[in-house]
Amino acid sequence: MNICLFNKDEISLPLDLRDERGEHIVKILHKKEGETFTAGIIGGQAGTATITKIEGSFKEGGKLWFDFKPESDGKPLTKLKMIIGFPRPIQLKRLLRDIAGLGVCEVHLTGTELGEKSYMQSTLVEKGSAYKMLLDGTVQAGSTHVPELFLHKTLSECVAKVLGEGSSAADAGKPLLAALDNKRPKLSLGKFMEAAESHPFVVAAIGSERGWTDKERDFLEEKGFALCGMGERILRTETAATVAGSIILAQLGII
Repeated sequence: MNICLFNKDEISLPLDLRDERGEHIVKILHKKEGETFTAGIIGGQAGTATITKIEGSFKEGGKLWFDFKPESDGKPLTKLKMIIGFPRPIQLKRLLRDIAGLGVCEVHLTGTELGEKSYMQSTLVEKGSAYKMLLDGTVQAGSTHVPELFLHKTLSECVAKVLGEGSSAADAGKPLLAALDNKRPKLSLGKFMEAAESHPFVVAAIGSERGWTDKERDFLEEKGFALCGMGERILRTETAATVAGSIILAQLGII
């Protein structure tokens, strides 16, 4: 836990020692009265919290009081949006944490033609559970800003949502669109990013475990996506998402 995050209405309240944040501060970090820890407001400022009082025990539901001093607006999210075909639930858990750690601004999970339909019904994609995974990745990165999560039944619905948002006055211009594919890539993702001019945001689309169908590839190309490869090896969806995100952000000079 590289930062303790609080909702805006929590930041001025005492923290229950039985809360995982309270337990981490006292049992893992071994913090005492007068000492500090890194804290932040979810979606807002980051700074330093000074412990003013620790009262009671874990069993008795003790409390930890602290004063929060904001010092920055937090690490901003990047201009990378990711479209991802629903993976296995166990993969989704790791995937959301990892790409949240990279600072992806939006995650669009979508059904695909070859994707397992039952994955979309998993309890892991319920709003609360998925948000917890994104929050965990945000905490790992020492950030305060959590990526937005969107769920779509079909790829066409998903792409319409992503590209439609890019037409606002605040986000005007043509987005850079890449679809990861190991069947008929036109060029490598790295080369594609090297040749890219300035764009308001980047969208990377990654298929589910069995990849895209020819129909989906044609659809993506019609919508302006370049089919890009990352070598001959076939990667898991979670691995492909993390690797693609890293390549894109590195080429943008962000990591």
